[in-house]
Amino acid sequence: MNVTTNVFLDTRRIKKKTKTYPVKLRVTCNRKHQEYQTVFDLTSEDYKKLGASRVSDWLREVKDKLKEIESTASKVAKDLDPFTYEDFEKDYILGNPLFHQRNAIKASAVPVTNQFNIEEYGNRFPILKLPEPEPNTVLATTLYYIRKLLEEHRIRTAASYQTTYMTFSRFRGNVRFTQIDVAFLKQFEDWMLKQDYSKTTVGIYTRTLRTLFNEAIFLGIIKRDKCYPFGRRKYQPPASRNIKKALTLEDVGKIYYYEPICLEERKAKDFWLFSYFANGINPTDIAHLKYKNIDGDYITFERAKTENATRSAPKPITVYITEDMQQIIDFWSTKDKRPGNYIFPVLQHDITPLRQVELIELFVQALNDWMRKIKKKLDIEKAVTTYVARHTFSTIMKRSGVSTEFIQESLGHTSIKTTENYLDSFEKTVKKEYSQKLVAFKKDSDGNIP
Repeated sequence: MNVTTNVFLDTRRIKKKTKTYPVKLRVTCNRKHQEYQTVFDLTSEDYKKLGASRVSDWLREVKDKLKEIESTASKVAKDLDPFTYEDFEKDYILGNPLFHQRNAIKASAVPVTNQFNIEEYGNRFPILKLPEPEPNTVLATTLYYIRKLLEEHRIRTAASYQTTYMTFSRFRGNVRFTQIDVAFLKQFEDWMLKQDYSKTTVGIYTRTLRTLFNEAIFLGIIKRDKCYPFGRRKYQPPASRNIKKALTLEDVGKIYYYEPICLEERKAKDFWLFSYFANGINPTDIAHLKYKNIDGDYITFERAKTENATRSAPKPITVYITEDMQQIIDFWSTKDKRPGNYIFPVLQHDITPLRQVELIELFVQALNDWMRKIKKKLDIEKAVTTYVARHTFSTIMKRSGVSTEFIQESLGHTSIKTTENYLDSFEKTVKKEYSQKLVAFKKDSDGNIP
C-alpha cells in the first residue's frame, strides 16, 4: 500500500492577527489524503526561508521539528500493515505535542470511568484531583486503570499503581507508549536504583508498566507488534528473590507459650497464631470470614485478593479448625452467629469498600505493633508480623516434607512460582548440618568413623 507524507504551508486561510498560515502534515494513501495541523504557524516569507542554508535560531528549530515530523510520520505510516488513518492517528497524532488535537481524534482516547465517588477517594488518591493528562499517554492510561481498579474495589492495588504513576512522572514526565523502548526502560531502572529503590521495587514498577502496555493494546492505543518492549531478548523486569524471614518452630513455641499481660497483647498473639494455624490466612481474609464459612470442623473461604483479580472462579481454601483455633474463635468472635455476620468484629456491615480497607489497615497495624513488643520480650531476632505468620506456615510445612503443590493449594496461590517465592531458605544451622554429611567419612580423634 503506497503511503506518502509531506509537510506544507496551508495558504488557503490567513490568520488575521499574526498574518501567518498553519503548517500541516498531509498523509496520502490510495490517492486520498488527510491533513493534520501542527502547532507551527508561519508567514509565506518565513516558510520559504526554511530551504535556505542560513536561518535564524528560532526558524532553524522550527525547521528541525518539521523534518522530524515528516520523517517520523513516514516511518509510522509505512510500519502500519494494513494502513488506516485511525491507526495512524492513534500511533502518531494523538497526544503528540507537535500537533493540534482535533475533537474527532480525541474521541478515540482512553475512556474515563467515573462509577465511584471521587470525593470519597480524593484524600487517598490525590492524582484524581490533578489535571487530566494528554489522552492515550502512559499517565492517562495509568489514571484510567486506577479508576477501573477503584470501580472493582481493588483499592490497595490501585494505590500501588498511583505510586508507580508518581514515580514515573518524576522520571521523565508524561510520554507516549511509542516513546518507550528497551533503552528507555533500562534508563528508568538505572534511575530508580540511583534513587535508592531496591531491585525488588524496580521489578514491581516495571511489571506495572508492562500491565499498562497490555491494557493500552487491549484499548487499541498501540499494537503489540509495533512497539511492545517486553519479552525474550527485549526488556525483562528484574527479579530478586528475597530471603523470607520465616520463624523457626522454636520461635513459634515461644509465642505459643507466652502469657500476655494485657488484652491487647492477647489479641495480637491470638490472631498471629490463628493466621499461622489457618494455612497462613492473611488479616484481610480473617476480617472477611463469616459464620457461613464454617462447615462443621472446617472453615472454607475464598481469598479476597483473588476474588476480583482473577477471571476464573477462585479455588476455595479449606482449613481444619484445630482446638487452638476454636479457642481463639470462642474468645474473640461476635455473639450474633447468623450466617451472614462476620466471625470477628473487625468490619461492619453497610460500609464503603474504602472504609473496609481502612479498618483492616488499623487492625493489622495494631497486631503488628503489639507483636513487636512481644518479640522483644521473647528475644526473637526476626520480625514477627502477620506477614511473617503466613511465611512461617508455608516454610515449616515445606521443611516437614509437605509437597509444594499442597502448600500452594493451602495458601490459595494461582501460580506455583508464587508459592516457591514464599518458601524460606533453611536456617544456617540446617545448612551446617547438611554440610557435615559431606565429610561423614572422616575419622574422629580415636580413629573411628562417626
